[in-house]
Amino acid sequence: MPRTSGGAGDGTAIVSAGGDGALLSIGAVLSRLRDEFPEVTISKIRFLEAEGLVEPQRTPSGYRKFGAADVDRLAYVLRVQRDHYLPLRVIREHLDAMDRGEPVALPRPGESREALDGSLEPEEPARMRIGRDELLAATGADSDALAQWESYGLVEADADGGYEADAVSVGRLIVDLGRFGLEPRHLRAVKAAADREAGLVEQVVAPLRRHRNPQTRIHAEATARELATLSVRLHAAMLQSALRVRLD
Repeated sequence: MPRTSGGAGDGTAIVSAGGDGALLSIGAVLSRLRDEFPEVTISKIRFLEAEGLVEPQRTPSGYRKFGAADVDRLAYVLRVQRDHYLPLRVIREHLDAMDRGEPVALPRPGESREALDGSLEPEEPARMRIGRDELLAATGADSDALAQWESYGLVEADADGGYEADAVSVGRLIVDLGRFGLEPRHLRAVKAAADREAGLVEQVVAPLRRHRNPQTRIHAEATARELATLSVRLHAAMLQSALRVRLD
């Protein structure tokens, strides 16, 4: 991925990695960024790297080394997240456009809302719903299987009999696991673990959700998604580690 050290022409100033062109460790990058972004962490930087927003060099031993352009990109991402609450997908599009030398227009803080004093509620994104027949068709399950999923709390219908669109992904994974002999009753522990992790995420974002600034409440959703992604990766890493111990 080509990298740019240019700005967006909107006051998103550049953070320099050093005038001598020296490469920086992730710890040194963290120190530079914290002057403007005191809440940034090494985990956050690694997350942005995993999302493809920055690509530091690697030493033969695997250590990350960041150049000036890498630090500029990180600062840009953190700044537009903080000031404009843009999702990573949109930020990635901005970076790609900047790499191509194209101008990027950012909304002014608060431009998407007519007031920031709490008089207007943030717009909720439309939540996709599907019907029972659609869920069965998408997963290849029959009514008896769906009844089992519901009995163990793996999927749940709402009052009008519809389901969240995520139920399709859940159902397909249940079907795939079933081919290995895992039945819905075996997956109750997975559901319980997911509920506990959701509770932890909710604890972190609850103060943001209660904030009187509508944009801060919108930011809570992006934070929740980021925490969920990190939680899934942690779960996968721990599962792989546990399996290695048991299978060695």
